[in-house]
Amino acid sequence: MIPDFAPSPIAILSALPQEQRGLIELLHMPRKVNHANRDFWLGDLHGQPVVLALSKIGKVAAATTTTALIERFGVRRIVFTGVAGGLGAGVEVGDVVVATDFVQHDLDASPLYPRYELPLYGRTRIACDIFLSDLLFEASCAALASESLGIHRFCNARVHRGLIASGDRFVCGAEESRRLLGLMAQAGHDVQAVEMEGAAVAQVCLDYGVPFAVMRTISDRADDSAPFDFPSFVEKVASPYAQNIIEAFLNLLSKK
Repeated sequence: MIPDFAPSPIAILSALPQEQRGLIELLHMPRKVNHANRDFWLGDLHGQPVVLALSKIGKVAAATTTTALIERFGVRRIVFTGVAGGLGAGVEVGDVVVATDFVQHDLDASPLYPRYELPLYGRTRIACDIFLSDLLFEASCAALASESLGIHRFCNARVHRGLIASGDRFVCGAEESRRLLGLMAQAGHDVQAVEMEGAAVAQVCLDYGVPFAVMRTISDRADDSAPFDFPSFVEKVASPYAQNIIEAFLNLLSKK
């Protein structure tokens, strides 16, 4: 447990081990704690006390990890990096989407509640923290423009902001992608990307009053046209993106 007198650490959640590996290597005085069948890495990163964790895959696993970060390690801010399928117009492979809010595309408690609405919450979407998201957007823009990414940077890569949809299904077919985008649009949700964890993190953070921000590197267009095999993309693109963006984010945060 973090002592009461210690500064509240920032949680850096990663969706995949490859993204987390580089951050662990940068930790000052790293310490590993196993809790809830998960490894949490504690230490300092760019002068900030942090806890690094893997969300694991899917909404339930991500919710468990987020709850553990808050309850066990006392984090009061959470930043999440990962990959996603692009859905929005102009959102291409190698781009980054910084979330403004989240919706669960597979949530349907109708007829008791409208489709996509969180039962007993009176809302369908959960907003990210504006301050943290602004910093994460600035950090993403700076990282993608940096020479430090070298060969890992996609030419003409852009940073977008917008709604991300989460669900316990890997959306990968062109027809499924079009159907999801159409259903979301009919309900008034202009979705930029789709993944499997962010909305669960958002709901736990809402319950606990913990600010959070999320960035996702676009690995494919959630259809049949992905130009890279997924493991290669994560290793060569998403991991360097995540490390450089988090470093830039923590540097910006230290100046606020």
